[in-house]
Amino acid sequence: MSKISITDVVDDLTGPWQPRDLATANDAVVRIARFHGAFPWHHHHDEDELFLCWSGTFRIELQDGESVTLHPGEIFVVPRGVEHRPVAEEPAHGIMIERPETKQYGN
Repeated sequence: MSKISITDVVDDLTGPWQPRDLATANDAVVRIARFHGAFPWHHHHDEDELFLCWSGTFRIELQDGESVTLHPGEIFVVPRGVEHRPVAEEPAHGIMIERPETKQYGN
């Protein structure tokens, strides 16, 4: 067991959309990534995806035209099967909590 400094991990992230695993617990993995620009539209057939805004501001755009803007400390869960994409006009950092088998670009 050891503690993890999210601040140190964020400082080591180089490019956008390259998630790094922080920890696993039970049946979930905690990942962090730098967000900048628009990620491709995708969905996850069998998994919900939780987004937590760590720094900056980003939005989650949904297939029905809804858009949810997240600020630091705010969480949004995308239900399984819902087409979505994160978008960040300026660099931001997001934490995702999901199952280890969740594919970044969906399925």
